[in-house]
Amino acid sequence: MSHRYKRAVFADGFSISIQAHDGAYCEPRSDFAVSYKSVELGFPSAPDPFILDYAEDPTDLTGTVYGYVPAVVVYKMILAHGGLVEGECPSLDL
Repeated sequence: MSHRYKRAVFADGFSISIQAHDGAYCEPRSDFAVSYKSVELGFPSAPDPFILDYAEDPTDLTGTVYGYVPAVVVYKMILAHGGLVEGECPSLDL
């Protein structure tokens, strides 16, 4: 059974799902990898400029998923929102 990560909440109140497992749009596409080169994001609480180019449905930026978002982009997004204060993020291969 693959691990599903708890929704990430950041210091400024922004939240988003960050997933990495065998059924997610991530690299590697496997459960319990040591780290991930890209991850799947989903359903952000507000549009975020760091991930706009990865939106599956660019007409619904808070109701869509964002596939294969590079780890470095996710890291920059996390820093821009003040850091993780609740929830989980898979280990990122920076």
